[in-house]
Amino acid sequence: MGFMGAGKTTVGQLLAEELGMAFVDVDLYIEKATGRAVRDIFAADGEAEFRRLEHEAVLELLAGPEAVIALGGGAVEHEGTREELRKCTAIHLEVSYKEALRRIGTDDLRPMVARRDIEEIYQRRLPDYRAAARISVATDGRTPEAVVAEILEFERNGGLGWGWPVK
Repeated sequence: MGFMGAGKTTVGQLLAEELGMAFVDVDLYIEKATGRAVRDIFAADGEAEFRRLEHEAVLELLAGPEAVIALGGGAVEHEGTREELRKCTAIHLEVSYKEALRRIGTDDLRPMVARRDIEEIYQRRLPDYRAAARISVATDGRTPEAVVAEILEFERNGGLGWGWPVK
């Protein structure tokens, strides 16, 4: 989990590969389940409805087979989702606000980018990411491979408690 541009999808895919697990991006999961793009759900139904759908998707995914799951940046804003994350091996990919904006640019597929209060949203979410995570990993100026290596090293030292064989 983490803010837009933290590298959740890229790092998640690499981590899943290293662990020999499936990878699921929650936004893509929602799009497949609803037959609608995330930006269309935001536009037509609003953020509150999207967060409800997102929470339901997270519950389904956490109940399913083990997988590396990339959450949307705002998933932590749903109290029920935060509660579920505290029961999991949640990893916070921490990106600075400046770096996040550099990485995402003017991505039209991200409905939150156009909001005037985006920096306040970033600041508001940080404590929730940190509180729900077992580990926070800085991503600024680092390759996705280096981030994955840090996560795996933390696990090798018993920090995450997965109990899975790590290469």
